[in-house]
Amino acid sequence: MARILLQDLKNHLNQEVLIQGWVQEVRNLSKIKFIILRDRSGTMQTLALKADTDPISFEVINTVTQESVVEIQGIPKENKESKWGIEVVIKTITVISPAGVPLPIDNSDKGQTVIDKRLDHRFLDTRNPKRLAIFKIRSKIVKILTNFLDAQGFTNINTPKLTTIGVESGAELFKVDYFGTPVYLAQSPQVYKQMFVAGGFERVYEIAPVFRAEKSHTMRHLTEFTGVDFEMGFIKDHNDVMDLIESMFFDLVRNLEKEARAELELLGVTHTLPTKIPRLTLDEAKKLLVAKGKKYAAYEDLDAEGEKLICEIVKEKYNSEFVFITLFPWAVKPFYQMKDEKNKKVTKSFDLLLNGVEICSGSQREHRVEVWKAQAKEKGLDPEAMKEYLELFQYGMPLHGGAGFGLDRITQRLLGLDNVREAVLLPRDPERKTP
Repeated sequence: MARILLQDLKNHLNQEVLIQGWVQEVRNLSKIKFIILRDRSGTMQTLALKADTDPISFEVINTVTQESVVEIQGIPKENKESKWGIEVVIKTITVISPAGVPLPIDNSDKGQTVIDKRLDHRFLDTRNPKRLAIFKIRSKIVKILTNFLDAQGFTNINTPKLTTIGVESGAELFKVDYFGTPVYLAQSPQVYKQMFVAGGFERVYEIAPVFRAEKSHTMRHLTEFTGVDFEMGFIKDHNDVMDLIESMFFDLVRNLEKEARAELELLGVTHTLPTKIPRLTLDEAKKLLVAKGKKYAAYEDLDAEGEKLICEIVKEKYNSEFVFITLFPWAVKPFYQMKDEKNKKVTKSFDLLLNGVEICSGSQREHRVEVWKAQAKEKGLDPEAMKEYLELFQYGMPLHGGAGFGLDRITQRLLGLDNVREAVLLPRDPERKTP
C-alpha cells in the first residue's frame, strides 16, 4: 500500500490508507485514544477505538512517546466537529522509531524554549509546523527570484568562495590556510559579477554563501549569510537597477501569495503592495527624520533606529512597506561606485529598506578605467595591487550596475520575524559554530 500524505486524505474518505509521520500529541482514554500525527504536509487527528482497532495496536498506543515515528493503517472519515473536518480511525499502528524522553526542547507552539537552545536541536525545532513554514516560504522565495531573473535574461553563475580578492569597504575577511598560502572566504561576489558582465553575459546573478568576519551582536547580522547578488550591463543609470528590483519584489510578493498561501496564513502574514516603491534621497530622508528627533551629520549614514523611523514615516505617508534611499555620500561608499554628475560628494547608490531594516544595497558602478583608478587612489588604494580587478576595465566595459541582498533578511522582514537567525536553518554568528 502506498503512503498518503495527510493533506491528501480528503481524497480518500472511507478508504483504507497508509499514513506515516511523527507523533505530535497522544491522549489516552479508556476506550478511545487520540494521536495527532504530523508529516511534511500538515497534521491530522487519528483515533483508536477499542471496537475497531487491532487489540495489540490499541495497547501499543499506551507506550508511544511524543515525536516517535509511526505508521498507521486506517480509514479517514468525515467529522465536522474536528478542526480538520476529517479524522482517521486507526486499524493498526506500528512504531518505526521511538523517541526518547524527555525531549531536549519543547517544540510545541506553547513552548518557551529560548532560540539558542532551539538552534542546538534545530532538527527537532523545525518539526514545529510554523517553523517548518518559514523554510518552505524561504525555499519558494529562492524559486520565485530565480524564475524572475531567468525571465529577465540573467544567467546564474557560481563564483569562488576561496579568494584573494576582497573589495568591500569596512568588512573584515576570514583568513584560510590554502596549502600554506593565505586566502580568504569571499565577502562578496562583486568582482566576479563585474567580470562576467564584461565577459559577454551582460546580466548575471548568484545565490550563494557570503562571509563577513564582523563581531556584530545584533538580531540582523550573521557571519555567514546567503547572498542574492546580481549585476546588469548596458544600463542608463542606477534607476534602471532600482526599476528591476521593484519589479522583482512585486513579483515575489504576488507569487508568494499564490505558491505559499497556506504557510503565510499559518504565520499570519499579509502584505499590501504600493503602486510604486517610494524613492527618497538620503538628504530627503534626513529632513523627514528631524521631526522624529533624529539628526545626522552631512556625511553620516542612517543608523538602525533611523531606518526603522523612516520606514514608519513612509508607511504612514505612502502606505508602502518598502522604500529606496538613494545618493549616499562618497565618503561612506566603496571606491568602485559611480559619483553623481551633479554632486560629486554622493554616489549613484541606493539601499532598499523593508519594514524598518535595510535588505539590499546597490549602485551604478564606475566603468571608466581612468576614473576607476583615480577613485581607488582617492580611497587610499593602489590600483596596481588589484590587477585582476583593474583588467576588467581595460578591454571594453559597458555601463553597469547591480545589487546584493541578504536572503535571510528578506525572509525575516517579509515574515515579520524578530531575529534573522529564525530565518536561517543553521546560523553562524560570532559565538555559534555548531551544529
